[in-house]
Amino acid sequence: MADRMRRGRGIRSWSLRTRITVVATAAVAVVMILGSLAFHAVLAGSIRVATERAAEARAEQIAARVEAEGPRVLEDLDDELVELRAGTTVTAASPETEGAPLPAGDSGDTARYDDEPVLIVREELDDGRELVLAVPLEDDTETLGTVALLLAVSTGAVVLLVAAVTWWVVGRALRPVARIRADVDDITGDRLDRRIAEPPTHDEIAALAITMNRMLDRLDAAATAQRRFVSDASHELRSPLATIRQHGELARAHPDATSLDDLAEVVVAEGVRMQELVDALLLLARLDERAPQRRTSVDLDDLALAEVSRLRAGGSGESEPLTVDGSGITAARVTGDAAMLARLVRNLADNAARHARSRVRISTAVSSDGPWGVLHVDDDGSGVPVGERDRVFERFVRLDEARARDAGGSGLGLAIVRGIAEAGGGSVAVSDSPLGGARFTVTLPAGEEASGLAAPRT
Repeated sequence: MADRMRRGRGIRSWSLRTRITVVATAAVAVVMILGSLAFHAVLAGSIRVATERAAEARAEQIAARVEAEGPRVLEDLDDELVELRAGTTVTAASPETEGAPLPAGDSGDTARYDDEPVLIVREELDDGRELVLAVPLEDDTETLGTVALLLAVSTGAVVLLVAAVTWWVVGRALRPVARIRADVDDITGDRLDRRIAEPPTHDEIAALAITMNRMLDRLDAAATAQRRFVSDASHELRSPLATIRQHGELARAHPDATSLDDLAEVVVAEGVRMQELVDALLLLARLDERAPQRRTSVDLDDLALAEVSRLRAGGSGESEPLTVDGSGITAARVTGDAAMLARLVRNLADNAARHARSRVRISTAVSSDGPWGVLHVDDDGSGVPVGERDRVFERFVRLDEARARDAGGSGLGLAIVRGIAEAGGGSVAVSDSPLGGARFTVTLPAGEEASGLAAPRT
């Protein structure tokens, strides 16, 4: 039943080319028909007025001759229908009447005489008699009939010409659309590298092709990033699983080579690593889906101070002590999700501690350019090359491939930082630090009571 309904809709539906042709042809046909009717009506009125005037002039001329020469004048009018009446009595008539009286009627009326339409014109003489002239309208009728035929033929020809030209022009205009549709129909998920041929017409069709290619570029980039992300994620998850399996097989094959405590330590460490990786992946997936976040006023300086205290206590996991400077932290209230912003500050602090040689500095402020809260995290490490400053925020990117995986992290921390910042309406960038390493700057929408005038907090 559903298939039959779909086929029925397909049969009843018209293509765009057909619809445009039908609408254009119908519009031209209506205009041509109304114009032809109006022209025919105006022409008929003009011919009638001209005929009446000519008949009245002729009646006056004949009446003048009758008054001057007498009724015998009518005998010389062979091709005209004329009568001279005294009251209701016909006193004289032209030979064309053949003794049959002319029809009665007022001057200007149309009547039939000998089965032919005639125009009646009356002219009174000075002695009270009346001259009646009947003018045949056969020529006028034939003229109007010829004009009507020509108008009908020309209207049909114009309508057919408009239909043919519209069909051809629309078909030619839509031909590139058909090619685009065919090209797009051939593009599948594994062939996103293909592109649509852009017509050199520089019109809306060309703009459509350009837009489609841009969309395909975005889809191709997204698909490539997704494949790379899945590959990197599977590789990251495979490593701890392989480590756990390797130690498990070693403990089973050589019980004396390892102890239960050693095996448990490896399993717990790799399990924590897997849990952190899965949590990071879930957080990134949530950020990608633009999931709604709780937006409240958050003291950015409090989050920064908490990270300063943690790093000073050795919470970064670094074996060598670091000098952590928090003197640049001033009151800065921003709007966002408190838990997400805490994760953002922690990731930047851990990243700075991981790459610093000996010093890390965290500072907060309120921007003077507008209602923005600003977080700076500096380190004295090797910095980030200019050409890598955008790529460093991509997922699973580690600029120092020679560094151990445990020291270098999973490569998701900075990606999470950018995702949280952008989800909250802010941004993150990396530049050169006054300490000699890298400076990560996060800009976030300021809260209602943000102020940068408070004294530094350490």
